[in-house]
Amino acid sequence: MNFLHRHFSQCFVAGIVALLPIVGIAITVVYFEGLVSDSWLDDQGFYFFGMGLLISVAVTYLIGLFFSNVIGKWIWSTADRVIDRLPVMGNLYQTLKQILGYGEGENAMFKRVVYVKSTEFDGEELGIVTNEHFASELKDCLAVFLPFSPSPMNGRLIFIDKGKTRPADMSVNDALKSLVSLGTMLDEIAAKPK
Repeated sequence: MNFLHRHFSQCFVAGIVALLPIVGIAITVVYFEGLVSDSWLDDQGFYFFGMGLLISVAVTYLIGLFFSNVIGKWIWSTADRVIDRLPVMGNLYQTLKQILGYGEGENAMFKRVVYVKSTEFDGEELGIVTNEHFASELKDCLAVFLPFSPSPMNGRLIFIDKGKTRPADMSVNDALKSLVSLGTMLDEIAAKPK
């Protein structure tokens, strides 16, 4: 019974994580569509179906544009520090950031990105180091999560000798982007200034 409960819980959480972006986008589009269709634009005859989608795309672009410049980055980092210090929200926010790959480094869930030689084919797999300091017989090993593509929330955890990995020159966030995009964004990620 314990196995069934654990299996159901893991699959349910994986389903929620997989659906979150899709549902979030759908809710945003429906919200903007309803907002626009009930506005004065409909009374003026200027409204057309799909305008909510166009507005949500434009708003998303403008938000991305704002937060990709110096002032937006400063505001984002300040808000990040403030939210991080909130008693309950701070822990939830940190966990969500780590799951999405934005938290990395010594105190994060995901430490760094490595390449692991595959045992199934002649090549390497992209792996994310989750632990590199063991006190037991695993002291010369790394705990590496090998995410599946295009859904990096699923994967497998392996314990592998440090010498059998090769450092990858990308952030955890970039690694997750390349997995979701099935590798199509690797050139863009490699071209990014470090």
